[in-house]
Amino acid sequence: MVLIKEYRVCMPLTVEEYKIGQLYMIARHSLEQSDEGEGVEVMDNKPCEDPVHGKGQYTEKRIHLSNRLPYWIQAICPRVFYVTEKSWNYYPYTLT
Repeated sequence: MVLIKEYRVCMPLTVEEYKIGQLYMIARHSLEQSDEGEGVEVMDNKPCEDPVHGKGQYTEKRIHLSNRLPYWIQAICPRVFYVTEKSWNYYPYTLT
């Protein structure tokens, strides 16, 4: 026999307010990390729909890492070094 326990934590805000706050903090962090061509570059940002999760937001970002690498790697890597991130955000589910 399996005993299932459920715990609930009271939050001082609604789920919709938390969603807005989470999106704001992600955008703010991306802005703070971006300077002089470095940081996060948003390539595509559009609404999308999934048969399982419903409506959501598709985002494709380039995260530029040239200045974040050690100097010895910067010497051998090309000046334009980035990672591409594709994510589908169906709040509260995220596929990245």
